[in-house]
Amino acid sequence: MRLHIPQCYQQEPVICRLISAHGLVVNITKAIVEEHTDGHGSFDLELQGTPPQISSGLTYLESLNLTIKGKPNVDGDGWYC
Repeated sequence: MRLHIPQCYQQEPVICRLISAHGLVVNITKAIVEEHTDGHGSFDLELQGTPPQISSGLTYLESLNLTIKGKPNVDGDGWYC
């Protein structure tokens, strides 16, 4: 999935909370944080965990109103954007 984090969350441990609060294993496969993006960051993430853990983590990200783009899970949980 690709997660876009705006500048207002720059000092928040958003990805760290996916690990500590939701028990997910997070692999950052790509990160783009540059000055010309007005402080916005973009991260390509692989999330690993149980379906309830992943659901909880996605609910957390959605509660922050972050832009999340992804693809269907081939294992069948059906999540996609």
